[in-house]
Amino acid sequence: MINQKITIINKLGLHARAAAKLVGVTGKHGCSIEIGSSGKMVDAKSIMSVMLLAASQGTVLDLKVSGEGAQQAFDEVSQLVNNYFDEGE
Repeated sequence: MINQKITIINKLGLHARAAAKLVGVTGKHGCSIEIGSSGKMVDAKSIMSVMLLAASQGTVLDLKVSGEGAQQAFDEVSQLVNNYFDEGE
């Protein structure tokens, strides 16, 4: 299991388009991927659950990935977040 903190750094946070991109990445993997904070973890493959996190810029989230292919899934999610969800800033 991989359990790391990630910080939402893009200006608009986890808005609809960013959440859709995140779910697009997580949905490709068969492993379990959860994201959240303060003990409230949600399925990172569910766009509604991800959007309900209401994560704005600067929010620190826990990312938990387990199962086969966990490292690749973690790397792809981390890259997406660190690349501002491909939105520039």
